[in-house]
Amino acid sequence: MSVLPILKWPDPRLTETCVPIDEVTDDIRALAADMLETMYAAPGRGLAAPQVGAMVRLFVMDVGWKEGKSDPLICINPMLQEVGEDRVSNDEGCLSIPGVSASVNRPAQVQMVWSSLEGARYVQSFDGFAAACAQHELDHLDGIVTFDHLDAATRAALEAEYEARQ
Repeated sequence: MSVLPILKWPDPRLTETCVPIDEVTDDIRALAADMLETMYAAPGRGLAAPQVGAMVRLFVMDVGWKEGKSDPLICINPMLQEVGEDRVSNDEGCLSIPGVSASVNRPAQVQMVWSSLEGARYVQSFDGFAAACAQHELDHLDGIVTFDHLDAATRAALEAEYEARQ
């Protein structure tokens, strides 16, 4: 396993839509293992394949590991199946936009379906931070970054803050 370099915004690959994974190969298994290692080393709670330059529909997340409740997920071809009506705003950070967080308004509860490395199909509901994390990583697979959720003035201010940190 290896810690991979994380692409930083405004790398154009972060704005691309990823392609579905048709077959889980040894390369996909290695990518998933490397992504988990990279996420923990960063240290983050989620990481999508395009953030490490792999333009496939795969992300990893582990929302509890920093509190000693590790439960890593490897999500292949994830999709939202249901979205709750209630919405909540949370400050979100991003490993590809280090040092900047933004208040993002998202559904408070989602149900997601995905496949595992073994080909098993999972359906799980997420709420709270886990729902926000899953949606954030799904956004990456569709070429959407945190900045894309903001109004023009807030985006401009946070982009300037980010650029000043670089």
